[in-house]
Amino acid sequence: MNIKGNKFGIFKGVFTPSILTILGVIMYLRLPWIVGQAGLLATLGIIFVAHIISVSTGLSVSSIATDKKVETGGTYFIISRSLGLPIGGTLGIALFVGLSFSVSLYLIGFAESLLTSAGIEATLNNIRIAGALTLLSVTILTFISTSLALKTQFIILAVMLLSLVSVFSGKHEFAPVVPMVETVTGSLPWIALFAIFFPAVTGFEAGVSMSGDLKDPKKSIPKGTIAAILIGLIVYIALTLFFSLTVNREMLMDPTILFKISLYSPIVVAGIWGATLSSALGSILAAPRILQATAIDRITPKIFAKGYGAGNEPRNALMLTFVIAFVGIMIGDLNVIARVVTIFFIITYGFLNLTCAIETLAGSDFRPSFRIPGWISLLGAAACFIVMIELDLVAMIAASVILITLFLFLKRKELSLQTGDTWGGFWLSVVKHGLSKLSAKQGNDKRNWRPNIILFSGGVSARPHLISMGQSLVGKLGIFTNVELFQRRSEKDLFIKSVEAITTTDSHGNTVFTRRLLCKDIYEGMDTISRVYGFTGFEPNTILMGWSKNSNDPEKFIGMVNNLEALDFNLVFLHYISEAGFGNKTNIDLWWNGTSGNLDFGITLIKFMTSDPGWRRIRIRILLINNESSIGDHLHQIIRQVLDNHRMYGSIKIINNNIEKKPTDEIIRFYSQNTDLSILDFAVSGEISPMSNYMNLSQLLSMSGTSLVIRAGSTFERVGLPVNQKFQANVDFDDQKTTLSINDRLTLPDIEILASELSRIAGDYEEMHQIFVQQPLGEMQMNFKKTLTRISELNESIFRSLEQMLKEKKRYYKYNRLQ
Repeated sequence: MNIKGNKFGIFKGVFTPSILTILGVIMYLRLPWIVGQAGLLATLGIIFVAHIISVSTGLSVSSIATDKKVETGGTYFIISRSLGLPIGGTLGIALFVGLSFSVSLYLIGFAESLLTSAGIEATLNNIRIAGALTLLSVTILTFISTSLALKTQFIILAVMLLSLVSVFSGKHEFAPVVPMVETVTGSLPWIALFAIFFPAVTGFEAGVSMSGDLKDPKKSIPKGTIAAILIGLIVYIALTLFFSLTVNREMLMDPTILFKISLYSPIVVAGIWGATLSSALGSILAAPRILQATAIDRITPKIFAKGYGAGNEPRNALMLTFVIAFVGIMIGDLNVIARVVTIFFIITYGFLNLTCAIETLAGSDFRPSFRIPGWISLLGAAACFIVMIELDLVAMIAASVILITLFLFLKRKELSLQTGDTWGGFWLSVVKHGLSKLSAKQGNDKRNWRPNIILFSGGVSARPHLISMGQSLVGKLGIFTNVELFQRRSEKDLFIKSVEAITTTDSHGNTVFTRRLLCKDIYEGMDTISRVYGFTGFEPNTILMGWSKNSNDPEKFIGMVNNLEALDFNLVFLHYISEAGFGNKTNIDLWWNGTSGNLDFGITLIKFMTSDPGWRRIRIRILLINNESSIGDHLHQIIRQVLDNHRMYGSIKIINNNIEKKPTDEIIRFYSQNTDLSILDFAVSGEISPMSNYMNLSQLLSMSGTSLVIRAGSTFERVGLPVNQKFQANVDFDDQKTTLSINDRLTLPDIEILASELSRIAGDYEEMHQIFVQQPLGEMQMNFKKTLTRISELNESIFRSLEQMLKEKKRYYKYNRLQ
């Protein structure tokens, strides 16, 4: 930062270096050739598209500069203070490299003109020698004094203006027969010509990068930058019209055409030399200051942060700029260097516009005196990225890989600013917008349902299994908040005033967002938090906690459960057996009572669990204790339909308990004794009291493995038969039920997908058989044709199922090979 040295104003510090870089080597040595190739309309299109990017970027820079104090580094400082050091550092280094190559771009143009004027052939080696010697001279001048380098630019500006007057006022005999409006056949593609021209409009960066040496950056940068861009646009349009209307195409291809059409050619030569040297001076002044600023922020080596003299001259950074520019001169091809410079500048300008857009739309403290609409910055950013893709896809991919690698490296260094950046405000704006959309679409949107869980864990370290289950249940799409309540009965109020919001880490290194509260009563605390936690559009929908074992106050637990049910929460209780844990996480048994919404809810939870790598390969079994054999087939179809709706695979087990009437807990223990996780139904029956239901479940859980006890809210559909509804067979002989049970006789294969399909075929056949038997004989005779149609439909269903089984078999083996 320049503390004691001379400070520069609008004209000397911003406008002059910017306009001299804009009206530089491209204007003198490439614009006539581009007009000859593309014609009037295409060239104007190139100029306007390039200036859409430069004008929008200039406006974005000006807006940000009037909000923040822009210190050393110019564009880098602006981006890094908005988007953070990792992104700012990445783009700052890209901009430094681009400006360093710009020095070689301008000096190669100077060398071409110098050799041509001296009558020396402009071979590659001659260009390299002349360019290298000129680079050394420019570096020495900059090394001695920035102020001295800037003073020379006034002389160059005067010579350049005289050269333009000479070009416009000259007389010649090269007028075209008709104006060159169209593009010549066989010319370079439009996008290639754009890439060669684009460095001409990047010149304003030379002025912005002088921010640390300006008296008043907030005033100088907007006025100087916008003035330079607009004057440059006017000059380029005027020259394009002049060339296309007054010079024929063949002569525009001649590198010496400006000498031949000007009023006084020596002044044009001086103008070319002055423009190329001034552009090189502008870039060689800007590049080291960007590198110096990145070093001050600990992004690049500290050696480049050191400044010398009263003006804090970045001489160490200047040496690296010299090396990169020297490499560019050794390449020696002006068009190749122009394309490289274009890629780096377009990437930087795209993110500079994006920075301003984010600040405008999301920055809570963004109050510039020069404010522009956010769409202007977004337009500039979109134009940059579209042009970059069209320009050179391979170069864009290579540059993107390099920049992404650099960003990840800087990200790992965990660099941060004490003043913060704009990302916090940006994400808050995104969340606010998302919440407003969610609020507008409130309702029972089953398709987009996601678990939003309040987890009452009692402590991450005390009950890590609850944290693990919570993370598994939400998967990749849900969210949970861990609430730790600590009871202190001596408190007068339910909660003390302070709430501790912390971020903790579980045993697997996953981040857990936790809120710790001290309360008078645990159960009342849970009830109150469940009522008030959350906000419109993002209310919690599920409560997860441990099952209350050996509770000293079961009435309070039952009361809390009833209150949560009245609030329409989905309830999930984990009964964890430490000796068994979660087993191998390969088998889940879901027990359903045949009437509640817990079937739909349980399958939904399992679906989210499968996105957890630990539960990804689970096998699902749906079990139901059926005390009425006549409805078994119908229940089987219901379960199959729910599985199909969720696109989940699982086997179905209907346990016929019509004869033996075994106790429910005995059946559950028998069938699920080897499962890794059992999901039990907590639906309350009207036949027993809530306390009895709780005691029965507690007794069952005490003799079972790790289990989840669930109760679905109204979001999940209650499927099954109404309680006490039974099928009655309607037969004409002896009033006797005649049923055919194929499922009970089948020996199903081990592959669950095939087993499920076979079971479904058997269920379809049983249903058809039952309809056939229950139909009165007389009615059968009258509807013989309908009966045959049903049999035909059954056969078609069987063939479709067989085809589906073959497909599922292939998918099954393919899936297991991938695993």
